[in-house]
Formats: sequence, C-alpha cells, structure tokens
Amino acid sequence: MIQRSRSENSAMIEHERLVAVCDQELKAPDFKDYTLNGLQIEGRGEIRRLLSGVTACQALLDEAVEWQADAVLVHHGYFWKNEPVALTGMKQRRIRTVLANDINLLAYHLPLDAHPVLGNNAQLAKRFGWQFERCLDGEQGEGLLWLGHTAKPCTLAELEVQTAKVLNRAPLTIESAAPEPNVLSELPGVQGERRT
Repeated sequence: MIQRSRSENSAMIEHERLVAVCDQELKAPDFKDYTLNGLQIEGRGEIRRLLSGVTACQALLDEAVEWQADAVLVHHGYFWKNEPVALTGMKQRRIRTVLANDINLLAYHLPLDAHPVLGNNAQLAKRFGWQFERCLDGEQGEGLLWLGHTAKPCTLAELEVQTAKVLNRAPLTIESAAPEPNVLSELPGVQGERRT
C-alpha cells in the first residue's frame, strides 16, 4: 500500500470559497437541471486535496479515501429528480463513505456540459481536434447541443477508430440514414435545459 500523507504546508482553500468559485465559473444557478448542481454533501472546511471523476461511484470514493481527499468533484453526483429518496443499498453505502470521511462532494451536471473551456463538449472537441461551429440551442457556454466539424472529412469507420484511440474504449455507434461524415454534434443535454 502506498503511504500518502497530507502536508499542512500545502495550498488550501475553504470549501465555501471553492464552491463559490465553481458555481460562478460554471454558471450553475443559470441551469434548470434534474439534479442539484454545486455542493451536494458538506465535509471538512479546509480543502487541500481534490479528486475529480465522472461519477461519484464507490470506486472513486474509495480512491478519495485512500488518497485522503478533502473534496470530490464530479459530473454525476446524487439527488436526481424522480429517484427514490431513501438512503438504502448502493446509495447509502456511497453517502456513508463520504460522510464518514468528512469529504465534500461537489457535482456539476449540465453546467459542466456547457462550459466553453472546461466543459465536457469543449474538452472532447479539443482532444479530437474538432472545430467548433456553433451551439444549436443557445450561445457558446450556455448551449448543450454543440455542432462542429472534423479537420478533414472522414468516414464513420474512421471516426470510430479515432474515438476508440482518443477515449481508450470502443464507441457505441448508431448510423444515420443520411450521414454527414464531417459534421459532429455532442448531445449531452437531453436530461435538462438552460434557464432563460
């Protein structure tokens, strides 16, 4: 087992400040979502170590505990609309892990999809070398449906190979009746909408 120690001399931020900065940068209050964006579970007041991941699953939380993280920031947190509110089973175990270890849990769903630099769409476009054209449902930084182009036209098979290489996993591909092989769209926003 790797021995990890927390240095009292390391940089620190108060959890209220971190939440305020994230909320402001990601414009969290501007989104109507199916979950709570921002601080979902309050932990210790001082944050020296922050672990990030896609989903607040047990494996990520276990890593946060081993790494002695003060906060976990994810895209998919807890407290989704229409899910059972009872803390039982998997949900209970995950929340117990967070509470028992005094970890702050921050989650940003649609705000993290839409952000023009830090967002999932922006980061995917950057990693793939795609050229952003416009948002189909609002201004960049607000819209969730991004339209862009590959640097050069490619076949669906070539796009599948590139996706597998960049993301290190095979993509799920659904072919269109009238494909436009160099037009790409990222559609993460089917679960909510931007407030106007």
